[in-house]
Amino acid sequence: MLFEIFITFFKIGLFTFGGGYAMIPLIQDEIVNKKKWLKSEDIIDMLALSESIPGSISINSATIMGYKLSGKAGAIAAMTGVILPSFSIITLIAIFASQFHGSPIMDAAFLGIRCAVVILIAQSARKITKATVNDAIGRIILLSTVFLVTFTNIPAISVIILGAIMGIFTPKIEHFKSCRSLKKAENK
Repeated sequence: MLFEIFITFFKIGLFTFGGGYAMIPLIQDEIVNKKKWLKSEDIIDMLALSESIPGSISINSATIMGYKLSGKAGAIAAMTGVILPSFSIITLIAIFASQFHGSPIMDAAFLGIRCAVVILIAQSARKITKATVNDAIGRIILLSTVFLVTFTNIPAISVIILGAIMGIFTPKIEHFKSCRSLKKAENK
């Protein structure tokens, strides 16, 4: 199992251009759809946890998923698997960078990679939105967050904290409303 975890995360790390968010569709496909190691809900929870702790989302999420799959050894296997491709590629680029600097072929390749990454991130956002925003309160939080991040200078951490606060108090508001409705029904 450990070697399979390593190979799976190595493959994910090998094709993750554009940062951790670009790997979400690959994780979804490999770990949920093909291997059936975890459920979509588990992945979303782990990604949220990965975002809330310091470090790269790709390394954090690989470590958390590896741990969930096979304890400490699984965490090490997944983390090593996801890091090794980037480390190797960056080392090779550093060695040969001066030879490719300004190359029209490399510039065109990176342009294509950047465009593909935008689509991968958009696909990830769509899947996460579909899985997590399933009621009016969720839509309000989503739209409020989009507005705050897009049109204000409020730091992202403040928006995350505000979303957490809204998430904490939303069930209490719903409970209060249902209690009021129940009292009204009893009084009639």
